[in-house]
Amino acid sequence: MNVNVDMSTAIPYQAIGDYLFPIIGLPDASEPIGHFGRLRKMFLKEHRPLIFVTMLLNGSLEPHLAEVNRQAAVRKETLIRQMAAREGIDEDMKAADPMGWMQQMNNLRACAEEVVLKELVYE
Repeated sequence: MNVNVDMSTAIPYQAIGDYLFPIIGLPDASEPIGHFGRLRKMFLKEHRPLIFVTMLLNGSLEPHLAEVNRQAAVRKETLIRQMAAREGIDEDMKAADPMGWMQQMNNLRACAEEVVLKELVYE
């Protein structure tokens, strides 16, 4: 395989017969995109196709999705802690009424996820 590099663009080319074909590809994903990243990807694909295609072609889509997933997970956990403290849901409640504690925490998780989706994923 004969590989040439065009110094003006720094793009490697492969000679096949009389033609030079660029050797191009998407960068490998360094992080998994996760739940929120997949939701963001679907949103961009369906509602912002120009942004989606542009990011896909310039290789910035996967890092963007991984970052959105990381930020959303951190924001969700922060919101859950803050809302639990404000509502008085703590380890004492967990020991006294485990089922009530679980219901309250599930409610807080659902509320926090709704906020995160609105703030970070579907913007």
